[in-house]
This record gives sequence, structure tokens and C-alpha cells, in this order.
Amino acid sequence: MSLKLIRQALNRHRPPPRMWRAHPLKKRYDVIIIGGGAHGLACAHYLAKDHGVTDVAVLEKSYIGSGGSGRNTAIIRANYLTPEGVRFYHQSLMLYEDLAGELDFNVMFSQRGHLTLAHTDGAVRTMRRRAEVNRLQGVDSRLVGPEELARLCPHLDLSQRPRYPILAALYHPPGGIIRHDAVVWGYAHQADTRGIHIHQQTEVTGIDAGDGGAVQGVQTTRGYVEAGTVLNATAGWGSTIAAMVDLELPLETFPLQACVTEPLKPFLDTVIVSGSLHVYVSQSDRGELVMGASIDPYASYSLNSSLDFLEGIAGHMLELFPFLGEARILRQWAGPCEMPPDFSPLMGKTPVSGFLLDVGWGTYGFKASPICGKTMAQLIATGETPDLIAPFRLSRFAELDLVGEKGAASVGQ
Repeated sequence: MSLKLIRQALNRHRPPPRMWRAHPLKKRYDVIIIGGGAHGLACAHYLAKDHGVTDVAVLEKSYIGSGGSGRNTAIIRANYLTPEGVRFYHQSLMLYEDLAGELDFNVMFSQRGHLTLAHTDGAVRTMRRRAEVNRLQGVDSRLVGPEELARLCPHLDLSQRPRYPILAALYHPPGGIIRHDAVVWGYAHQADTRGIHIHQQTEVTGIDAGDGGAVQGVQTTRGYVEAGTVLNATAGWGSTIAAMVDLELPLETFPLQACVTEPLKPFLDTVIVSGSLHVYVSQSDRGELVMGASIDPYASYSLNSSLDFLEGIAGHMLELFPFLGEARILRQWAGPCEMPPDFSPLMGKTPVSGFLLDVGWGTYGFKASPICGKTMAQLIATGETPDLIAPFRLSRFAELDLVGEKGAASVGQ
């Protein structure tokens, strides 16, 4: 890698190589992936890498990473509540640990530790339960008290002054943050080098399911494309795409807002989450505080941020870090979150043959990108649903076999 950089630096005339190429849109592909975010690109990468399936098109209506993958706060963790969820996200975290080497691209994964604060006796009991579930699944999590909290995050206000004093926290050492656009670009680059076609500015406007309930192809803004398998990997618009094959999904889309401050002197070494205050925060390598809150209380596809959000998160942050009163906000934004009733995703097969789902991720989606790509690629290539994602099947709602992850959502609603 260092020699490559030196050669590129000394060459004044040749432009740097493109991360991915533009291709003509073919009339037919074996597999079409709708959504050019981390999930869709990861699936394309693992289809080619693990299974040799390369006749694949990734269709993105805007530019890759412009949806949920580019609008999240890039927190990675595996300290969930249910055994099914913990196993799933643990596998994803382990893939993230080796992702820079696999993609030959620096994704800037910083495992700095993740703290979920408990402000009430009930919250402490929940954190203790989560720690035990995590431990039984081999995930490093434990309950810590104020003394260890003071060591892990010295600037956190642990006094009795705040409205919601901090009693304890769930400490998850492997958790951390990552550079989300680097993950998207790395997957795109590797997929492209293996022959996958990435088509930006190509919106899917309809899906042809034929008369027999089997996928035949998709209609796009650039014409009709045949395909026998179509994966819906759209964040926020999953139910809209599913409606194109007359499939109703139990999802509602809400805006999730976030913001960043001006660069500050480094003081926050861990990720801090408070469910009671509806806030989560980390400090980037540039010194910015990256902050988010709970989803908006009303269903909407709006990507606009609001003054109400800013006022709320500022007050909550000052409960935790009173000295930040003079910090200035640089920018704020929103992203779409699809919320299923049990706060767990919808993955796998549907009643429409050849139409597959990777949707309904709520506030968890980016954390699961590698394992989603790997398992969905396995399903597409083999036709068999991997055991790891079987609990997230669409039919679980009719079977009353839900996977309730709301207790681990921290700031979900």
C-alpha cells in the first residue's frame, strides 16, 4: 500500500484511479440489488467474493451511500438484548474488525468502548440482564458503577446535580465508531473489481412479478431490466419498494436526526448513550462531537432537521457535560428509519418468488452491514436461509414469534 501511494504521488500526469466504474445498463442480470448503501454493496461484494456470482447490478436512485449509510452516526456495537440479536450483531462486529484488511481500505474503525448509561433502578436491572445475555453469547459486556465510569469518562457529570443522576452503565469494550463513507466506498470498490455493475442515478419505478407471483425484472428510469432475483436493500423506503409487488410490510418510516459540533479538544474516549435522555454522542478523530437523539414522534419521509431537535439535544447534552455550553453546532441533518413492531429487521424470502428483503432496520442498520451482506449473499447463492437470519423472517409476525429488541434500542422511541 505504501509503495502504491508513493508511485501515485510522484506521477503528476495520471489521475488517481476511480473507486468504481460506470457501466452501460444491461438488458438482463442474474441478480438486481435495489439500494446502493452499505447493505446492498456488501451483499454484492460477498456474492462475488464468496460465491463467484458476478452478474449482479446494484441500482441506486441517487449516489451510493446517499441514504441511511451516509446519514447515520456510525456507531458499532453488539450489546443487544435478545440472544438472536446478540449473536447476529456479534458476527457483524467481528467482520468489522477485519474489514480494513478485507477491503484493502482504511475504514477507520476505532474500538474505543461503548457506555449505555442507567439513570434509574429499573434501567440498572435492564443493563444487568443485557450484560448476562451478552456474556452467555460470548460478547464482552459488563455492568460498571460510578467509580469505573469516572475512570472511563472523567468529564461525565456523575454528581447528584443532574435531573437524572447516573447510577451505573453497561460497558461494552469492543464497541466504537467507524467512517461510514469509507465502508461504502470500500465495498463498492471491491465489488467493482470483481465485475459487479454499480448504477447510480438509476431509480427503480416498478417491479414485474408476472402473473405467477415470481420476479421477472424491474422498471427503472433508464429502462426495463430482466432479473430472476431482486433484493430490496433500501433504508427507509423498503415498504415503498415492497408495494411494487403488492407486498405490505409492517413498517413505518420516521426521521432520525443528528448533528455535529465544531472541532473541540479531545476529551471523550468512549461512545456515550443515554436512553433516559434520548441522546448518544461520540467524538470524531477531527474533534467534532457527533450527536443523535430518538426518532421523531411522527411518521414522515422528511430529511430535514429541526430547531426543536437542536434545542432538545443541547439540553440533554448539558445534563451529561455541563461545560459544553459554549460549543457551537456546525451542521444537522436527518435520515429515514423504518421501524418494525418488534424493533428487529425483516430479512429473507417473501411470498413473491425471487423477491428478497433486507429492510426494517430502525436505528440499527449500519452496525449490521457486513453480516447482512454475507448472509443475504449466501441466501441468494444457495437458496437456503442461513440460521443466523432465520429469526428475522417476515412470517414471524403471523406466527407470533417476535424478536423484541426495543429494550436495546437506547433511543429508539
